[in-house]
Amino acid sequence: MRDNPEYQHIPLAIGGKSDHRAVLSTCNYLAREFGVRSAMPSFKAKQLCPDLLIIPGRMQIYLQVSKKIKEIFFRYTDLVEPLSLDEAFLDVSGCTLFNGSATYIAQDIRRTIFTELNLTASAGVAPCKFLAKIASDENKPNGQCVITPAQVDPFIKTLALKKIPGVGKVAQQKLALHGLFTCLDVQQYPAEKLLLEFGKLGASLISYSQGIDNRVVEPNRERKSLAVEHTFAKDLISEVHCLEKIALCYDELKRRWQKVSSDKVIIKVGVKVKFADFTIKSAERKSAELSLPMFNILLHHLLVSNYDKPIRLLGISVGLAQRSGDNQQAVQLSFIDNGFS
Repeated sequence: MRDNPEYQHIPLAIGGKSDHRAVLSTCNYLAREFGVRSAMPSFKAKQLCPDLLIIPGRMQIYLQVSKKIKEIFFRYTDLVEPLSLDEAFLDVSGCTLFNGSATYIAQDIRRTIFTELNLTASAGVAPCKFLAKIASDENKPNGQCVITPAQVDPFIKTLALKKIPGVGKVAQQKLALHGLFTCLDVQQYPAEKLLLEFGKLGASLISYSQGIDNRVVEPNRERKSLAVEHTFAKDLISEVHCLEKIALCYDELKRRWQKVSSDKVIIKVGVKVKFADFTIKSAERKSAELSLPMFNILLHHLLVSNYDKPIRLLGISVGLAQRSGDNQQAVQLSFIDNGFS
């Protein structure tokens, strides 16, 4: 839209449009008014918005602009933790501009991005990371939301759990069965019961619902995983075909692993399956090596319990840790099978 004035006042999306399986990467706010959203199949988006223009992405341009935005961030602080091409956490507690006001610093960052790159930006200002992330979404597009320390408690009490990063649709449904919809609901729910029923997620919700997030901004976040996945033009209907596709994913993952293997070790492997009805299942296994047979075992584990469902997407992944010596500790094998969206 920035580079093409004719796109600025029409519903616009980035994605594929060549076949029935194409999906959108993102869309502008005019398109969102019709219900169009990222990760939506292109054909469905066109049904919702017949005038939607879908154009291919320009990744090289995005990378160049992302680099320039990060350069702007570093003018204000060295504590920058990138989340994606267009999003990052900044710790500005050591910045002396505007008498150290995070609110004014955020406004100046947004002004600089617009002046130099002709792009709007939204910001969230808060005492901790998860609240800053939520605040950044509150006043889009081109807005800013500030949650001061004094405002944390009243903001938290009315905060919907679905807005907390990591609380997906499946978790929302399970929480709803226990009458948990807001952080206030979590505050009033027995902590022991929440931990028993929700484990790690329950522990996070207990902290977040008190406005507590002790994570620091990590400028040099380590890569913790590698993944390769593919969506197919036609649904796969047999395990044999799935194994063929897994082998292709494996070759690609192996190439990517070789680029980082000098300072990383593998600690687990995983397989992800998206079925034709868009439900997703995954399986993981602790492992210290990259092995095609291991991925095949995990795939079989998933397909046995979903044998009659056509498959839309397959993916494989490895979990990584920093290499700390020549010898890797042996790992126990275990299965984890989760449904999520």
